[in-house]
Parts: sequence; structure tokens; C-alpha cells
Amino acid sequence: MKDMEGGRAKYLNLKSAKKRCRGQYLEPMNSQCAEDVKAMQYSYGFMLSYYWANDETVREALYIKKGTVKEWIRCNKRDDYVQDISNSLPYHFNVTTRGYRALIYGGDHDMQLPHLATQAAIRSLNYSIIDQWRPFIIDGQVAGFTRSYANNLTFALVKGGGHTCPETQPKESCAMFERWISHDPL
Repeated sequence: MKDMEGGRAKYLNLKSAKKRCRGQYLEPMNSQCAEDVKAMQYSYGFMLSYYWANDETVREALYIKKGTVKEWIRCNKRDDYVQDISNSLPYHFNVTTRGYRALIYGGDHDMQLPHLATQAAIRSLNYSIIDQWRPFIIDGQVAGFTRSYANNLTFALVKGGGHTCPETQPKESCAMFERWISHDPL
């Protein structure tokens, strides 16, 4: 099994998992085994995304012109990027004041960009609150909370979501986005 993160193939130490788990991968018997199994599951998703995104049929369906992207690599660290957008609020302001809808979402477990900071940034736009905080429900469970603002701006907080909500809470994130993109209430 390979982990394609960072563009370098790293082979997981399957020997460690075999030794620590003794064949009990579905119900790990100790914390070290559980760690190994979790690392393999996490890495396996990255490997699958690598093969999927580099498949010719997928590339054709996404209209990627031949020769423009030789190989897709998750979190490509080989290219040097210059970060020149230190604040995306002017873009949100520009888009929403022109009548376009915008969705800003985050996870309540995001430690890289805490939702309180996101909410403070939204408050700085001085938009009126249209709908107060309310839960959004998926399969009878609270999946998160949402609030609507003037100028078609929606903020959603995904319960249990980390920095990349679709990765940490895929079902909840997908349902939230499907509802938003379909103009349905979250």
C-alpha cells in the first residue's frame, strides 16, 4: 500500500500492523494495532484518489486537456506557490453584493481555522442576520448548525468536522452541500 501525500510514495510498515494486530484488523486488540489500522485506512483513501484522478476516463470526463496535467498528486508540494490572498473577505463581499449566493462552512473541530474566527470574519461584513442559528438534521441526527445572512450568504458549521469537513464528516458535508446547491434549506 502506498501513501501518495506530498508526491512521494511512502510504503506503510505493514510488518508492524501484522505483528501488533495478529490478524485482528477489524477489532484491534490494542492501541498500537488501532493506530496502525487507522494509518492504513487514512492512507488507502489517498492512494485510491491518486489512481482515480490519473485515470484517462476520469480525466476525459473532467475535460482535462491532454498534456496540461501530467500527473495529479494530492497536496502537491513540488510546486512553489506564492500565497497572496491573506484575506478572502473582499471576495465574499464582492460576490455576495452582486447577487450571487455564497456558502462558507467549517467544522467545529477545525484547529487550523477555528469556527469562531470564521464567524468573527463574517460579522465584519456587517450583514444582517436573516435566519438565526438552527440545526440541520441528517438521518434524524443533528449534523451541524447554520445561519443565514443578508446578500445570500450562508454559514454552516459541520458537527464533528475537522479542517477538511468532507474528509472528516463526508456524509454530513455532502448532504449540507447538496441542500445548499439545490436551494433547499439546510
